[in-house]
Amino acid sequence: MLLTEKKYVEWHENDTSHLARWLSASDHPAPRRIVIVDDRTTANEAYRLACAGTSMLYRGDFHNARQLLQAITRRIERTENNSAKRKSRKAANKAKNSTESDSKTLPNLFHQQRQMTAQRSRILSRLLLELDADYVSSLRRAPDMSNACLAAFGPLDKEDESCVLSFRDLQGALGAAGWREKGVVIKALGLSIYPHYGVFAPTRHEYVPLLLDAPLPKACDVAYDIGTGTGLLAIILAKRGIKQIIATDVNPRALTCAQDNFERQGLAHVHLQQVDLFPTDAPLANLIVCNPPWLPAKPTSPLEYSVYDANSAMLKGFLQGAKSHLAQHGEIWLILSDLAEHLQLRSRDELLGWIADAGLTVKYRLDTQPKHGRSQDKSDPLYTARSSEITSLWCLQSV
Repeated sequence: MLLTEKKYVEWHENDTSHLARWLSASDHPAPRRIVIVDDRTTANEAYRLACAGTSMLYRGDFHNARQLLQAITRRIERTENNSAKRKSRKAANKAKNSTESDSKTLPNLFHQQRQMTAQRSRILSRLLLELDADYVSSLRRAPDMSNACLAAFGPLDKEDESCVLSFRDLQGALGAAGWREKGVVIKALGLSIYPHYGVFAPTRHEYVPLLLDAPLPKACDVAYDIGTGTGLLAIILAKRGIKQIIATDVNPRALTCAQDNFERQGLAHVHLQQVDLFPTDAPLANLIVCNPPWLPAKPTSPLEYSVYDANSAMLKGFLQGAKSHLAQHGEIWLILSDLAEHLQLRSRDELLGWIADAGLTVKYRLDTQPKHGRSQDKSDPLYTARSSEITSLWCLQSV
């Protein structure tokens, strides 16, 4: 997110106290323990310090810092693999003497994986870099990072002589700049979508043909795209000839990103509103589309809000409010994966109950199977659930 409240980090170096602006993509608190490391620091030493909760401010060569982070990553993976093997043996032994069902083991595996991912993120975030107020690094062989950081974090006040951020957050900013430059190809549409930093990239878009194949409601003049993100769904609706489209999102980054993509496609009739869910002062919609986060779990970073929806709050809020914004004979297209059901995090009966409680009924459903790498990876502990996943377009209407 763009910088708002100022936070600072302090450290001692060469018998001098230093103060710099603290930047964090996930709004993490500034580190309290910082040591200076350089090209002589070994991966084992860095891994030990990071696991102990000590942050490391790097001095020396930029590419050596990147290699050090990669080496720490390999040590984390080794530890995770050893832990997974121990847990697998323990689970196998337990299964011999237990009738515990997948309804317990799958959710446990899911939450264990999330905890492992969070722990990995904490450890890797402890390698730090210092940049000046123009986002320029003094490290040898450092690339030009100023534009990527400016897009990710916004401008710094000139009175801040320098800033400190994790190498991992810097990589995120550089990666986002790459996505924004090259775009994500949407083959079914014959165009590219250009994500911005902090906006979830539509790298999984198996549902696009469903949106192209579903029959439009009669007299479909007004449509809403709720939680537009990059604007992909609104662009699909525009390509299908809908005259007035209102796209909403609570994230200002998403609105800027969507506007950029609309302009690239020459779509002047798609209007944006920064609201939570449904637009205000708008005509009733003949069609309301929404692709909510698919998994009911608590997000731990801004980007995770596109994937995780704590207690299915957005999904339930969308269903509860949709009917009152729907024109007569209008339809709701809900894009939703059933992965949560295979992980035993939400049941089909719960989903159907929420639909019925909202005064809605299922008109039809279109399904597709994902083909992304994780659904094919048999070494993934959640392979059983991922390989069974179905993504659907649920067409709903008022009872």
